[in-house]
Amino acid sequence: MIRDTRGRPLEYLRISMTDRCNLRCRYCMPKEYFDSKYQFLQRDAILSYEEITTIVDALLSLGLKKVRLTGGEPLIRRNVETLIQFLQPKVEVCMTTNGILLNEKAQDLWQSGLRNITISLDAVDQATFQHMSDSKIDVNKILSGIELCLSMGFRLKLNTVIQKRINEHAVNDIIDLFSGRVDEIRFIEYMDVGETNGWNLHDVVTGSEIRKKLGDLKKLENQDQSQVATKYELDGQIIGFIESVSKPFCSTCNRARLSADGNLYTCLFASKGNDLKSLLRMGANQGEIRKAVETIWSKRTDAYSEQRGEESKPKVEMSFIGG
Repeated sequence: MIRDTRGRPLEYLRISMTDRCNLRCRYCMPKEYFDSKYQFLQRDAILSYEEITTIVDALLSLGLKKVRLTGGEPLIRRNVETLIQFLQPKVEVCMTTNGILLNEKAQDLWQSGLRNITISLDAVDQATFQHMSDSKIDVNKILSGIELCLSMGFRLKLNTVIQKRINEHAVNDIIDLFSGRVDEIRFIEYMDVGETNGWNLHDVVTGSEIRKKLGDLKKLENQDQSQVATKYELDGQIIGFIESVSKPFCSTCNRARLSADGNLYTCLFASKGNDLKSLLRMGANQGEIRKAVETIWSKRTDAYSEQRGEESKPKVEMSFIGG
């Protein structure tokens, strides 16, 4: 098993299927920057499913245990179930989606072998959802997709980014609607990802503030320290808190991110990635890819959230590397 300079293993790879998305959430992909003139990646710039599989295969011998398919919005990518079928026998595969296409894609995803889906959902009322996503999408389309997935037997988690004065009410709304029905409901502190979301510390609602409002929470014992969410129980429902701003978890971060264009990023807040696509397209084999990643990871020092404010280097956009 490979470890970085702080002894952190590489066990989890988040793979961006595309840099495109069918929403324009203000904290991730604001419309003012990602408009009709924005130059998204062309098809030939994006890793093929075979190239992604080669990279995953190379990482398995380094200790990789889990893969998560992200975006942009992963379900925009055609035939994503094909990649799931490539990967499923070798490694645990999960997906994070905004849920808009679940009604159309759930059956294909189930048949591919996928069982774990995380849905990003920042509100269940129409006005707040459309404001946060800067879209005219009907939130009921997502809610019906969630209901379909639950009826099919998918294991679901919900991710909700909470912003002060915008969707604080969504905490209780989402718990009321989904408690006892999904594996985990997770509340995420609004983070300073990328350079375009206008982040301000004053807009952050901390995990401790949410817990104080919820009241009778019981912290779970013996938690997996490699997991980013600290887990509690509320009336039998697991409630997770991802607190990158107020309680950084850099010391146990075991994940890398692979962008759609084949760059490996060692931190969500990284300035640049490491080009694996060029190696592949110059003929590098699985062993050579493994050696390149081993070199990259063994030199890793990332700890942005512990050092927030100390550096001013530009950061890659979250929509590009899948959060």
